[in-house]
Amino acid sequence: MADSRLLIVDDEQDMLAGLTRLLGKNFDGLEIITAESGEKALQHLQQHRVDVALVDILMPGISGLELLTKLEQQNQLVTAVIMTAYGNIDVAVDAMKRGAYDFITKPFEKEKLLLVVRKALERSRLLRENENLKKRVNDRAAIASIIGNSPPVQSLLESIRTIAPTNYTLLVRGESGTGKELVAKAVHEQSGRSAKPLVVVNCPAIPEHLLESELFGHRKGAFTGADKDFKGLFAEADGGTICLDEIGDIPVNIQTKLLRVLQEQEIRPLGGSRSIQVDVRVIGLTNQNLEQKISEHSFRDDLFHRLNVVTLRTPSLRDIRNDIPLLAAHCVNQTCRELGVEPKIVSAGAMEKLMKMEWPGNVRELQNVIRRTILFCPDTTVRTRHLRISGSETGPGRLEMEHHAMDPDGEIQLYKEAKEKLNRIFEEQYIRQLLSRTEGNVSQAARLSGLTRAALQKIMRRSGIRSGVFRDREE
Repeated sequence: MADSRLLIVDDEQDMLAGLTRLLGKNFDGLEIITAESGEKALQHLQQHRVDVALVDILMPGISGLELLTKLEQQNQLVTAVIMTAYGNIDVAVDAMKRGAYDFITKPFEKEKLLLVVRKALERSRLLRENENLKKRVNDRAAIASIIGNSPPVQSLLESIRTIAPTNYTLLVRGESGTGKELVAKAVHEQSGRSAKPLVVVNCPAIPEHLLESELFGHRKGAFTGADKDFKGLFAEADGGTICLDEIGDIPVNIQTKLLRVLQEQEIRPLGGSRSIQVDVRVIGLTNQNLEQKISEHSFRDDLFHRLNVVTLRTPSLRDIRNDIPLLAAHCVNQTCRELGVEPKIVSAGAMEKLMKMEWPGNVRELQNVIRRTILFCPDTTVRTRHLRISGSETGPGRLEMEHHAMDPDGEIQLYKEAKEKLNRIFEEQYIRQLLSRTEGNVSQAARLSGLTRAALQKIMRRSGIRSGVFRDREE
């Protein structure tokens, strides 16, 4: 089977034959089919998967513009490139508004034609990959949005299915940002308690002197400011599940009372004279070494054993690196919906960059990178140059400023010399970003920057920057 399929639509047989020969010689593995009318093109589209359609605008019967409209209505993943005679640019602009990816003018410049077709094929491949990723995400999204095909994720999902129907206390351990709360949510949703509340408590966020009251409740007058009864979060979760996030940070005196809840299934509100029975499943989350805290006497070993009936571990993103394309696609689609922007796809180069990163912040860090990237990415394809890896892309950081304020021996440079060095760095970074955005088009870069073409070229020569390296590249 061919790697990709290209449909050429034109009412001139000579044009069909010439384009077939030219493109066939320059693209290995490309299957080329032709249609001499819009009607026959639609028949081909119904019978075959087509990646790229090269369509003439002016044809008898169904015109190229009408064909574009029908493609849009059918929601087919076809990248359309319009062919138009020189001088019909307004028509080509109309075609772009109807969903065409690009246009080329007749008579063709060979290199321009090959470049446009190459980019269209690449876009189509990315669209297909993104669609496949969406399907795989949907297939795996049934359990609390825990996504992944890797063995560690599949093992985690199987463990969730096994433990969820029981009432056993659960301890979920893993690095920060690995989705421990998602696991707690999944266990609750798959259990017989799903109709009752899931109460999530961020233990470190509640001051120590208020935590006992928040968890177990209080009676009116129990302490200054207690002007009415408060039933507490355990009572609120009665019949359901309580998730204690960062359980390792709970103070020792409250650990004692938590132990009683686990042993007796009852709570005693502050200022209360009797205990109250509660039916609550407890799930503890932690990224800390509880065994070490036990040895340091900051965590009770009897509480640990009560919590540690069943332990689940969430894998780090480094351990499930092959799931990054799935997770990135999910984050991209989710972010586009949040921002109300058209769907975007991630290029192969950008995805490769994401897969090579270390991700100390795990999935949460990946999600933040994707959100920043989508927010500032002006194109429908996210490329390597668009990735916002850290939160400080807007200018030189403090450490960078300090570095350039000093000479190689660590001595402070003269103000004028340091300023000139930073100005040169700014010029080079600015021009590189500018040419990356315009893909090496110097005239467009000059217009965007407010510089004359001559002034821009002067800076480029001074910085040793050539526009050609920014054309048709991933990063």
